Amino acid sequence: MSSYTCAVLTTSDKGSRGEREDTSGPALRQLLAEQGFTVAGHALVPDRIEEIRQAVLAWVDRDQIDLIVITGGTGLSPSDVTPEATRTLLDREIPGMAEAMRAASLLKTKNAMLSRGLVGTRGRSLIINLPGSRKAALENLEVLLPVLPHALEKIQGSTRDCQP
Repeated sequence: MSSYTCAVLTTSDKGSRGEREDTSGPALRQLLAEQGFTVAGHALVPDRIEEIRQAVLAWVDRDQIDLIVITGGTGLSPSDVTPEATRTLLDREIPGMAEAMRAASLLKTKNAMLSRGLVGTRGRSLIINLPGSRKAALENLEVLLPVLPHALEKIQGSTRDCQP
């Protein structure tokens, strides 16, 4: 089980206006809690770079939350700006994690190649972009679950050797 904190941010213009129910955010919070994470925050913001940045910065820089999961805004629509907002915050990208999610999704749908989601670090926090649909968000996060504890441990400075 994990002893890490997490927060889930949903980006959705329609959701922020009350025109669509957020189903991915609650599902992700439940999955993370089941994995032993302490859910320390959640929010729903419109697809706006500055609003996404402000939420993530508060959780990472002020609250020092270990894992930030952002659902939505990773596609090709003009309003999909989550990767652009995230990229400006990252100290380092972790392309292998994003590639693993896309590779696993590609086995289920050809549309997976259209995902622009990023994964990276800011300080001692891990930030993950996930698709906005509940099903895709859960499937993508499940790909990463086996490595999250080790990734967080290393990001936070552990010098313990990696095990195969």
